[in-house]
Amino acid sequence: MAQQDLPASPCVRRCCLDDHNVCLGCFRHVSEITGWQEADAVARTAILLRCEQRRAEHRRTGGQ
Repeated sequence: MAQQDLPASPCVRRCCLDDHNVCLGCFRHVSEITGWQEADAVARTAILLRCEQRRAEHRRTGGQ
């Protein structure tokens, strides 16, 4: 699969890690950020789903 066919990075250039090593810009864990380039389409899609879950939880709890 060509690079352009892979899901794009969710990075929004507002990098700031919380106490759990999750970026408050894109909601990826630091391990997901560092492994993004090597991840295939299936892994990237799973990461993006986890990001959405983290973002929703962050909004629901007000970042607590």
